[in-house]
Amino acid sequence: MIQSKNNSEHYIWGDNCGSWILKNDAQLSVKQEIMPSGTSEKLHFHHLAEQFFYILKGKAVFFIDGERLSVKNGESIAIPPKSKHYIANESDEDLEFLVISSPSTDNDRIVL
Repeated sequence: MIQSKNNSEHYIWGDNCGSWILKNDAQLSVKQEIMPSGTSEKLHFHHLAEQFFYILKGKAVFFIDGERLSVKNGESIAIPPKSKHYIANESDEDLEFLVISSPSTDNDRIVL
């Protein structure tokens, strides 16, 4: 089946951030997400999952194990398991990205 934001399960997280589940099984999760200006997630880590973020629109700020990194549209970043991290949108525009997790982060998110 062809997946898009138009036919995928959607949920709201954090401060009005949106996520569309394009694929989610035990081995692989692919989500398209949007974060409004001034939003961020909470510091957390995953025991098993590696995550790969690809920025579609805007500029993301990642905090990974105490390091601050800026990633803009067309760029990507991988976050290994057990790395303490979060993503923030410190810009004046919406941030859109793909987040790919292997294995899925279901039941593998520890908020600090």
